[in-house]
Amino acid sequence: MTEERTMREAVIDRAAIAHNVRRLREVAGTREFIAVVKADGYGHGALTAALAAIEGGATRLGVAEIPEALALRAAGIEAPIIAWLHDPVDDFASAVAAGIELGVSRIPQLAAIAASGSAVAAAPAAAASSPGSQFASSGGDSGTRTATRTAGGGAPRVHLKLETGLGRNGLAPAEWPEAFAEAARLEAEGRIVVEGVFSHLSGTSDADDLAQVAAFEQGLALASAAGLRPVIRHLAATAAAIRLPAARFDAVRVGIGIYGLSPFDDASSADLGLRPAMTVRGRVAAVRRVPEGQGVSYGYAHRTARETTLALVPLGYADGIPRQASGRAPVRIGAERFRVSGRIAMDQFVVDVGDHPVAVGDTVLLFGDPADGAPPVEEWAAAADTINYEIVTRIGPRVTRRVEG
Repeated sequence: MTEERTMREAVIDRAAIAHNVRRLREVAGTREFIAVVKADGYGHGALTAALAAIEGGATRLGVAEIPEALALRAAGIEAPIIAWLHDPVDDFASAVAAGIELGVSRIPQLAAIAASGSAVAAAPAAAASSPGSQFASSGGDSGTRTATRTAGGGAPRVHLKLETGLGRNGLAPAEWPEAFAEAARLEAEGRIVVEGVFSHLSGTSDADDLAQVAAFEQGLALASAAGLRPVIRHLAATAAAIRLPAARFDAVRVGIGIYGLSPFDDASSADLGLRPAMTVRGRVAAVRRVPEGQGVSYGYAHRTARETTLALVPLGYADGIPRQASGRAPVRIGAERFRVSGRIAMDQFVVDVGDHPVAVGDTVLLFGDPADGAPPVEEWAAAADTINYEIVTRIGPRVTRRVEG
C-alpha cells in the first residue's frame, strides 16, 4: 500500500513513548508514575502521548492547565489527571466535575476549590454525566478516601505545591503553617481531599537539588503535624528520576524522558535506554542548479562557493523550525547529511547539496532517532542555542502529526 505523505510532517512513534515509560518506571522504582503530557504532549499530541504512557504503565497524567485536562477527559481518558497552573480567575467547577486533581499554589485557591466542590455537589445531575467523576486515587490509603466522592465529583482532590527554592510557583515556607491548617480544616469538613504534596527541582546541581529535597521534607513534616496524610508525594522530574534517588518519594513526574529525549548534556537518549518518539521530515519541493556566487535566501547569508544544486524544503519558522539555526542545523537527504544554507524563512529553507543527486519529492529528515539515521534533535537545539525541549514543543500545527506504532 502506498504510504500517504504530506510535505511537512512529524511522525510520532507511539510504541517508543510506551517503551520509555516502562524504562523510566524501571529506573525510578516508585509506586506511582506521573506522565506529563502538557503543551500538547511536548508537541507529540497530548492524546497520543497519554494513551501511550498509560499503556507503558503510567498511573497518572500531569498537565499545566485545566483546559488541557478537560480536553483529555473529553477524548475519553479516565486515568487520574493533575493540573497545576491556574489563571487567577479560574473557575474550578468544570475541573472538579470532571474529577481533575488540582494543584494549589496559593492559599486562596483552597477556598475557591472547596466552593467549586460544593457547587458541583449541589448539581449532581449535571455533574454525574461528567467523565472522570467516578475516579478515585490509586494506591496508598485511597480506599478510605473514596467514600468522600460522589457521582457528582465528590470532594475535590488537591495537591499542595510547596516552594522549595525554585523561585516560581508554590506556597512559600512562611505560608506553610497557615496553608496546612486551612487544608486540614477543609478536609475534616469533607470539602477537599489533600491527595498530594509536590514541588519542583531547579536541576542546578546535586547540592542545590538536595537542599530542595531537604526543604520538601521539612514541608512534609509540617503537613503531617497538621494532620494531613497525602497519598502521593512527588518532586522528581526526568533528571532526578534517573539520577537523584532521594527525590523519588512516592512518584516521579516525568516529561521530556517519556518522549525519549535526555535532560542531560553528558548522556544521550541511547545512553539512557530511551527512544526518541518524534521524527520531523519534509519533502524537497524544488531543485535548482545555480552558478558560483549565487545568493541564497534573505540577506544572502549564504553564497554558493561554486556551481551547485539548491534544494528547497517547505518548513520554516511558522512551523516551529528555529530561525536561529540558520546556516548551522543538519538535515539528511538520502544517505547524505547537509546543513541548512542561509536563513530559515517563515515557510521554507534551502539546502546546498553540491553535486549530490537530489530530486523533487525526496525525503528530508530534520531530526529523529539517530538509530534510524536521522540527525538527533540535540543538534538542532545546539544550532539554535537552546534545548531539545524547545525544539519538539514548538513544532507547529501546519506540521501534520502521523502516529505509528
